[in-house]
Amino acid sequence: MGFSKFPVRYGIVLLTFVCTFVCYIERVGFSIAYTIAADAANVNQTSKGMILSTFYYGYACSQVPGGWAAQKVGGRRVLLLSFVLWSATCALVPLDPNRVLLLVIARLLVGVAQGFIFPSIHTVLAQWVPPHERSRSVSLTTSGMYFGAAVGMLILPTVVKFWGPQSVFLAEAALGAWWSLLWYKYSSDPPRSEHPKATAAGFGETLLPVKGHQKTKLQNGGHSVRTQSIPWRKITLSLPVWAIVVNNFTFHYALYVLMNWLPTYFELGLQLSLQEMGSSKMMPYFNMFMFSNIGGVIADHLITRRILCVTKTRKLLNTVGFLVASIALVTLPYFRTSDGVVFCSSVALGFLALGRAGFAVNHMDIAPRYAGIVMGVSNTAGTLAGIVGVDLTGRLLEAAKAANLDLTSPDSWKAVFSIPGILCVLSSFVFLLFSTGERVFD
Repeated sequence: MGFSKFPVRYGIVLLTFVCTFVCYIERVGFSIAYTIAADAANVNQTSKGMILSTFYYGYACSQVPGGWAAQKVGGRRVLLLSFVLWSATCALVPLDPNRVLLLVIARLLVGVAQGFIFPSIHTVLAQWVPPHERSRSVSLTTSGMYFGAAVGMLILPTVVKFWGPQSVFLAEAALGAWWSLLWYKYSSDPPRSEHPKATAAGFGETLLPVKGHQKTKLQNGGHSVRTQSIPWRKITLSLPVWAIVVNNFTFHYALYVLMNWLPTYFELGLQLSLQEMGSSKMMPYFNMFMFSNIGGVIADHLITRRILCVTKTRKLLNTVGFLVASIALVTLPYFRTSDGVVFCSSVALGFLALGRAGFAVNHMDIAPRYAGIVMGVSNTAGTLAGIVGVDLTGRLLEAAKAANLDLTSPDSWKAVFSIPGILCVLSSFVFLLFSTGERVFD
């Protein structure tokens, strides 16, 4: 088998994996670089929470527009534009905790640009990936986020130590430019002529953007009319969509709280330096990378071998993942050693990633044609979780200090980790009740 025999869709999936990898290096990199710079400048926890959460305001605003743009123009083009925009912003903006307005504007711009990425990715994958490969393809793509976070946690504190916080921004911009060149050179839309059975399979040419009314041939020789009309009312009133939305909110609440505040918990809660923790600080995100791919392989195995139907497979993985994660989150502040906290956060994030083989792939189960739109809607909820969770955590810690609680005390952190733990339990029951693996939107 030569390289020419390598299926193009595998290359597309691999590039989307690298895409999410680079995106999450940027997000973790900012939280690390800004935390170190802000602590050196004596910035209080409320102000830190405000700056860290600003990204998610921009991110929330562009989720649904991102899905709409990907649906109308094509996910491939929108994905390239968004990458160029956020990379340029990182390259041009200085990291100065005292220049609050400039940081707010920059983080808003990066958030808006990155908000187009995941709806575009889901649109691209819905076009290229056949149904029996969806679980592992989406899981591999999203696992890039966690691998990027793991690599960022491992490498970037050392980068900051030797070259300063600003060097993180420049490194992220260089990675973004590198990926943009790869995507421009190697990505493409699926050729219509190579997908004669796309209608039956639910992917490929039937999901490509079209202008106005366009006739498409059916297998029986007839014609039908396709339009780009998006069923907004049906999407917003669909209980299966709301099941995805609720679980996306919970997943990202837990993820963003840990991603943005775990460095502070190590530094202030446990009095540990990130630079001195070695490779252990990357384990929670590396665990997410592993469990995300394990979940995708398990899901496709259960479905293709007909052990469970699609609906039961999605519900099983989502429920197991979220319930185990809830236990780990609630018990996390009771561990007072770095090994204990790394273990708990690794279990929590790992099983949350396992749960993504339930709710995250479900976008393409229920609405393959509108996967980018539904992803935009649900990811808006996930982004709101980032706004609420990251900012609320800062306020909870300030309230603990006002109550004369030291940030080294477990009592100061109980609410921080128990809130996402409780949300995991509630959202898993919502998914059990209302989700489905059947196609809801044609």
